Amino acid sequence: MQPAERIEPKAWMRSPAVRRVVEALTANGPPARFVGGCVRDMLLDRDVSDVDIATPLLPAEVMDRLKKAGVRTVPTGIEHGTVTAVVDDPDSPFKHFEITTLRADVETDGRRATVAFIDDWAADAGRRDFTLNALYADGDGAIYDPVGGLEDLRARRVRFVGDAQQRITEDVLRLLRFFRFQAVYGRAPADKAALAACTAMAPLLVSLPGERVAHELLRLLGAQDPAPVLSLMAGQGILKLVLPEALVIDRLAALVPIEDRTVGGDPLRRLAAMLATDEGGAGPAAERLRLSNAQKSRLAAMAKIPLDLDKVVSPPAQRALLYRLGKADFVDSVLLAWADQVAKGVVQDQGRDEAWQALLALAGQWPPPLLPVRGGDVRALGVARGPAIGRLLRELEEWWIAGDFSADREACLARLGEMVAADA
Repeated sequence: MQPAERIEPKAWMRSPAVRRVVEALTANGPPARFVGGCVRDMLLDRDVSDVDIATPLLPAEVMDRLKKAGVRTVPTGIEHGTVTAVVDDPDSPFKHFEITTLRADVETDGRRATVAFIDDWAADAGRRDFTLNALYADGDGAIYDPVGGLEDLRARRVRFVGDAQQRITEDVLRLLRFFRFQAVYGRAPADKAALAACTAMAPLLVSLPGERVAHELLRLLGAQDPAPVLSLMAGQGILKLVLPEALVIDRLAALVPIEDRTVGGDPLRRLAAMLATDEGGAGPAAERLRLSNAQKSRLAAMAKIPLDLDKVVSPPAQRALLYRLGKADFVDSVLLAWADQVAKGVVQDQGRDEAWQALLALAGQWPPPLLPVRGGDVRALGVARGPAIGRLLRELEEWWIAGDFSADREACLARLGEMVAADA
């Protein structure tokens, strides 16, 4: 296979850790080439975050060569030809390298593949998902392009390698991955053949485990602006198959620029922005996506009735809300309520804009205090252990909040004494 073009080698390609791994693989042997995301992102002048390497060497020989070079290996996907090299170099930005033997799919079931190891670079490229992921490069800057990925990359066109429906049949998750790549790398309009295949094959999505769907969906939501692609998915009837509650994409579209100018994007918050459901309705969506307990709890909190800006005008009311919600939930509530108003067409004049900004600033400037008394203080006044202690503390806390947290420990103890006496 001849190079399609040559570039000046990048600094990361010449770094000691990378060279150590590559030289171990290529010494008196066949070439090893960088592949996939590192090549794609390098050609787009994006930061390279991880390095994948392809080689005709069988996994056992890969591990043997690396061991002799003093590089630790982990057989992370040995049945599919993948070995992870671990380089202990404190100065290297890369600690792990995925090294995969060239392969062809023998049999697939939509989730897993039985593979055969080969020495044909073009055939290896032919089984990959998108053309822009089937680019190879060597350490001298030679770029190999067996399937037309360079042209697609420059056109920002996300296109399946070969027959799109066949690629999806091999791994159904590729259907969702197409939309993630369209959001991150693509330019509208989406490739017609790819979009048609995704639409036709969309019913297969119900076979995917929820955690795999969630992984792709949250990565899509982490794109700079995922709203147009999610609108495309909704228009094709695809989004409802994995997230039927996602009915308010206009609120997501409003949220993205607000996040950009304030606290930055957050995939789970963006997920919440799409959901047309209340706190209880968020539960089934979270369960279907197999979210973690922390994610489920946060999603439920964000699905509550949005904050009403007009009811938290005074500083004491704002501090009370921040105290009750906690900083993280407060910020989520402010951003989602702000986006909700924008999506509904509520005019956001300078005054309202400044009010939203002030709420976010409050979250960063005012640390909510702790109630100055505890259960032991209640017991010291003669109250027996039991539910009365919790009730008295809650009532005292409401009094303390109503006073804008101004009562110190002495004042709180005095008030607590009055409450206990009234209970006697």
